[in-house]
Amino acid sequence: MKEPIHSADAPAAIGPYSQAIRAGGTIYLSGQTPLDPATGNLVQGIENQVHRVFRNLRAVAQAAGCTLDDAVKVTVYLTNLDDFPKLNAIMPEYFSQPFPARTTVQVTALPKAAQVEVDVILVPR
Repeated sequence: MKEPIHSADAPAAIGPYSQAIRAGGTIYLSGQTPLDPATGNLVQGIENQVHRVFRNLRAVAQAAGCTLDDAVKVTVYLTNLDDFPKLNAIMPEYFSQPFPARTTVQVTALPKAAQVEVDVILVPR
């Protein structure tokens, strides 16, 4: 069974997908871009974008009855790998040890010209 999860505190899906899906004991959070859920506008600056993405993900995790500390896998998409140190400096504000497994890749473009997108897999404790 697949159960969709939605949070009004994160941007609505901009396509035919759910913010998250619970399948068995695992929750798959769709990639979040740095859109302000109140306005739908992209926030500016890489640090602001990283914070907004993690706030959006946290809101969806909370709608699933979880926290980001339930994350087992994080995938980060950056349009510029030079922003990797900034990402690393911000991530511990949203995740605690033991940190989840992570993959970070550089991509040529993201929706709405975002500089970062992140998706997460949660396994509730």
